[in-house]
Amino acid sequence: MVRVKICGVTSWADARAACDAGADALGFNFYEKSPRRVAPAEAWSIIRRLPAFVAPVGVFVNWAPRAVVTLARALRLAAAQLHGDESPRDVAACAREVFVIKAFRTGPRFRPAEMSRYGAASAFLLDAAKAGQFGGTGARADWAVAQRAARTRLIILSGGLSPENVAEAVRIVRPYAVDVASGVESRPGKKDPRKLRAFLAEVSRGAAAPRGKD
Repeated sequence: MVRVKICGVTSWADARAACDAGADALGFNFYEKSPRRVAPAEAWSIIRRLPAFVAPVGVFVNWAPRAVVTLARALRLAAAQLHGDESPRDVAACAREVFVIKAFRTGPRFRPAEMSRYGAASAFLLDAAKAGQFGGTGARADWAVAQRAARTRLIILSGGLSPENVAEAVRIVRPYAVDVASGVESRPGKKDPRKLRAFLAEVSRGAAAPRGKD
C-alpha cells in the first residue's frame, strides 16, 4: 500500500475533498513565501474537523526546533516536515518530541548518502530542486535516485507528480508514500476534486502494477 499526502491544503473544502478521495495525510504549509501558506489558526480550524485516521502534517522551512515543536503540539500534528536547510542537530532536536519527515531536493549536488546524517528522521521526502524555492515547483524529482533510496529507507516521493504520471512513478520507485500539491490544483492553493480522485486512483493502479526495471 502506497500512502498519499495531499500538501498545501488551505481550506476545509479542499481538506474534505482530499479526505473523500482517500488521502492518508494532509500537509499544512507554514512557509511564509509559499502561495499555499496557511496561518496556524486557519490550519487548526481545519485540523480539528479531520477524520480520525487522516494525519495532519506541518511543513516548516528553517524554523527553530523549539518553534516547530511548540506549533506541532498546539495543532496536534502527526508529524513535522522539515523542508529547508535544517541541520542534523536541528532535526534530532525536533525528532525527540515529534515525528519528523526530512525533505531533500534532488538536484545535481544531492548525494543520497547525505540522508544517513539525519538518522533521527522517521522518513525522507525527495523533491525536485529549483533555485530559491522550497518545494511546490511542479518540477519532477529524480526518480532513479528515489528508487535506489527506497530500497533501504522510507521514502516519500514528491515533485511534479500528477494524475498523468503518478502511476508510473509508483511502479518505478515503489515509495512508502507520494506527496502532491500543484498536480491536483486548479490554481495555487485551490484543490480540484476531480484531479484528487484521479490521483488517488492512479496511485492504486501503479501500486498494483509489476515493479519497474531497476
